[in-house]
Amino acid sequence: MSKPLVIGLIGFGNIGSGVMRTLAARADLIRSRVPRPIVLKTIADKDTATKRNAPYRPEQLVGDAMTLINDPEIEAVIELVGGLEPARTFVERALRAGKHVVTANKALLAVHGPELMALAEEKNVGLLFEASVGGGIPIIRALQQGLCANELTSVQGILNGTCNYILTRMGERELPFAQALDEAKAQGYAEPDPTYDIEGYDTAHKIAILASLAFGMDIRFKDVFTQGITQLEPADIQAAHEMGYTIKLLGIAKREAAGAPAEVRVHPTLIPLDSPLGKVNGVFNGILVDGRPIGTTMYYGRGAGADATSSAVISDLMALAADERGFSRWRDSRLRVRPGVKTIKPMDALETHYYIRFTMADRPGAMATIGRALADQGVSIRSMIQHQSDDSGNRPATISIVTHLAKEKGIQGAIASIEGHEMSAAKAFVLRVEE
Repeated sequence: MSKPLVIGLIGFGNIGSGVMRTLAARADLIRSRVPRPIVLKTIADKDTATKRNAPYRPEQLVGDAMTLINDPEIEAVIELVGGLEPARTFVERALRAGKHVVTANKALLAVHGPELMALAEEKNVGLLFEASVGGGIPIIRALQQGLCANELTSVQGILNGTCNYILTRMGERELPFAQALDEAKAQGYAEPDPTYDIEGYDTAHKIAILASLAFGMDIRFKDVFTQGITQLEPADIQAAHEMGYTIKLLGIAKREAAGAPAEVRVHPTLIPLDSPLGKVNGVFNGILVDGRPIGTTMYYGRGAGADATSSAVISDLMALAADERGFSRWRDSRLRVRPGVKTIKPMDALETHYYIRFTMADRPGAMATIGRALADQGVSIRSMIQHQSDDSGNRPATISIVTHLAKEKGIQGAIASIEGHEMSAAKAFVLRVEE
């Protein structure tokens, strides 16, 4: 019989409990597919009193993570604590102790990933992270292995189920953002404090990881332009639908060719209603990857939850049990950026189509004011919808436009000019469009 892969688990919350349940429920299937049996020896969590809905023995649970990190019998550590600290300390110490690490921690990887990868390489151990992006969707392995013969040019995705559920409900029922958020909380799809999700930070962590893998570049969370969904109004979604679009929070990474700077951004985006991502609704995630010669591939599924995440975590454990440590490589030599080379394209150099919602005095000249300011910046209007509040002319009118191809710098200049005009009744709201 092959020597077992003895593992330890740090973090025994919802996801950790899900991993334990799946390991037990799928034990025969897992054993039939890898040469080494997987044996969980120790679980560490600061809360040792609460009973979990998972199969474990009380003597397996300890309060100090260093107990399992220092255990010479344990070969691999699963980190499910989340956040930067103490997770970073646990992962570093496990790697330095010569142990493989499996993690679902997107924030840790988006901030400290290259350093941790370098440490894993130095110690000749694996750092595996399939569960960090997309839950059970195998996007990490697709980028590392399945698409490795391609020059990848674009990764775009709906990477946060909370935001996608909110936007879906706002579109289906014309709900205000706050009401859709309350509904998401009631359904258990949003945290009590949803800031991390609705401000786009969760998606930014994930696209930083995907962009790093796709392009072989050192892209961190701090490099990602990030705009959340909190300022969206039902009128924006209504106007988008009337013009043939829906609105999704997308993580976008693009690069024209190897060696070129990359666009890496997160924001609510207008995309065609009939596009593949336009049809991804509710809590589901969807990711499009473009490359040469393959063209476009799509990945779809549940992006969060104990079942989806445990599937990805256990797939990494099975890779270790099959002695496939190559799964852990981030093509580290390509993550080292030459001094003086700018890898991230600045946002003011972005060129795309734009959606802009203006709130203007409802009287003659409003549209002319908008048109002049845009024309002065070389921006032309492709389509326009005007919604009047009433027939009296006493309340502002909402004018929503989509532009032809334009530069971000020109759009922002035009908006500043319009907002400074006496006919402007409120700040403009701008979104970007992906055709």
